Amino acid sequence: MEAGVPSARSRALAVLRVRSRALAVVLLPAALAVVLVAARATGRLAGEAWGTVTLVVCAVAALVLLVGGVFAAVVLRASPAVTPTVPLSEAAAPDLYRLVRDLADRMDVPPPSAIALTPDCDSWLEDRAHAAHRRGGIAGGPQSAPGAAPVLVIGSPFLWWMRVAELRAVLAPVVAGTGPSAHPDIADARAFVRGLDAAVDVGSRRGLGWIAAPARLLLRLCRTDAAEMERGVAAAASDRAQGVDYGLRIVAQEQVGLAYAGWDRLLTRVALPAWRMGRWPAHLDAGVVSALTELSRRDRLAEGFTSRLGERPACDLLEQPGVIDEATSLLAARLFHGGPAEAGPDWSPVEWAAYPEEVVDRKWRTEAARLHTALDALAGPAGLAGPTGAAGSSGVAGSASPEGAGTAAPAAPVAPATAAGPVSATGPVSAAGAAAGSPAPSGPSGAAGPVTIEAADAAPPAVDGFAGPTLERVLGCLTGASGEGALGEALAGRLSADLAREERAAGAAGGAGKARGADAVPLFPLQPPRSGRDLLADHVTAMVCCAAVDSAGAAPGMDWLDGPVLLVDGDRRADLPPRVLCLVEDGDPEPLREWLSALGVRTEKPVRLV
Repeated sequence: MEAGVPSARSRALAVLRVRSRALAVVLLPAALAVVLVAARATGRLAGEAWGTVTLVVCAVAALVLLVGGVFAAVVLRASPAVTPTVPLSEAAAPDLYRLVRDLADRMDVPPPSAIALTPDCDSWLEDRAHAAHRRGGIAGGPQSAPGAAPVLVIGSPFLWWMRVAELRAVLAPVVAGTGPSAHPDIADARAFVRGLDAAVDVGSRRGLGWIAAPARLLLRLCRTDAAEMERGVAAAASDRAQGVDYGLRIVAQEQVGLAYAGWDRLLTRVALPAWRMGRWPAHLDAGVVSALTELSRRDRLAEGFTSRLGERPACDLLEQPGVIDEATSLLAARLFHGGPAEAGPDWSPVEWAAYPEEVVDRKWRTEAARLHTALDALAGPAGLAGPTGAAGSSGVAGSASPEGAGTAAPAAPVAPATAAGPVSATGPVSAAGAAAGSPAPSGPSGAAGPVTIEAADAAPPAVDGFAGPTLERVLGCLTGASGEGALGEALAGRLSADLAREERAAGAAGGAGKARGADAVPLFPLQPPRSGRDLLADHVTAMVCCAAVDSAGAAPGMDWLDGPVLLVDGDRRADLPPRVLCLVEDGDPEPLREWLSALGVRTEKPVRLV
């Protein structure tokens, strides 16, 4: 017997003792009522007072039994949470089933009842034999039969990145866990804990709120023993798997860490921009191989890992790896982003070859359009985006346009004083001055107060001095516009509000933000909170990239580790972000202007928006 089994069994018995004590608490009033009734019947308790006490105790006992019976029924019938996975039938992966059964035979444990895939870098056993799963149609087949072995859930990135021998070594301790799982005490303790967890979720429903409190209390009482029981089961499984590819497992564990790093970068940098655009990459698992190969090329710590690619990949164990990859990619979009469960007109797959044109270019132009919409709403200095000159400011009276632009910025009389008024180079326009329709005075007295979003909402769009949305307009607006309360701060806030409004509208249309207990999606949202300055920098970068594509012959591209990139003559330009940050954070456009001039980007030329 493995070292961890006695410890796991003793902890399982401790969990079951919590259940027994809870049952004793429920039965105690009934036992007292029986004693009182028997004593009254035999004449040992005479008097009217004892009759009243007996009636009260009987009523309390009946109420406690009713409440306890309802609670026990909820715990027994509540459906435990099931991880969303892609089921893998034996006909779809006969070689993989054969490999798993061979592992189980070598370790003398029951084989898993079925195999499923998850878009994550992890593998585990999951019990799906609960009666509620059969009633709800959540599980079917041999894995849902009473007393069936757990289902083996495998991380899909492992199948594409690992070799067959490495996958077998990684799965050995997981498959070995079916042995301790078959122990009756451990199985009963697990069922009790999972039932309590499901009862907490049931307690969120109307009319059953009282269920959650006793369920949480029992979970707290058995939490430590349940955790130690699982540690004992893991120790027993690891001990049993010692004799199966132990040396190779040490090497394979390195691949697990590498796969996790590549998968995380692929999801957050490459897949997330596509999901936000209503597209989902159809072959994420194949993409993780390219991402990890690129990581191996860049990182000296990963040198030599690509030499493994000549061996047989574990995805060869599948009959149709492309179909399985597409299914897990769609599930990944649902789990990590909250996308629809099925493809549709507004939620369509995208191939890697089409990613630059259908995702990167569209993303840039959508963000550029949002940036100019925010500028219009804030009544930015559309026609006053002339050069900053030596002083680094753009004057209200007709200043020359940038060298090589071929146009001149209009003088102050050309730009009408709209409800928001033009923004002076010496300071933002105050709300009072804007309402009066007068331009801000020049000189030190021009700084009358920040531009407010409330005032901007009521303002009509300013007349653009150029023939459409131009990069020059953005540069002029952000020149010297750093600091608290300046136009850059107002623009960042406007972009944050607009983006949040769009996301709420998209969530309401797709039903993706609604909490549905254990079925709520996304379960693991990837989108990190972004500050207004970060959003502004992203939108300015998108505008610069659009201008480079339209006027300098650049092209959208994709990097497997960094996502959307700008390609110039086929080479990635990674020196753009620091220059954009210099403009956004410091209000200094000169580094970006030098970069644009060297690339041949015409800032006064209108860009094509979505």
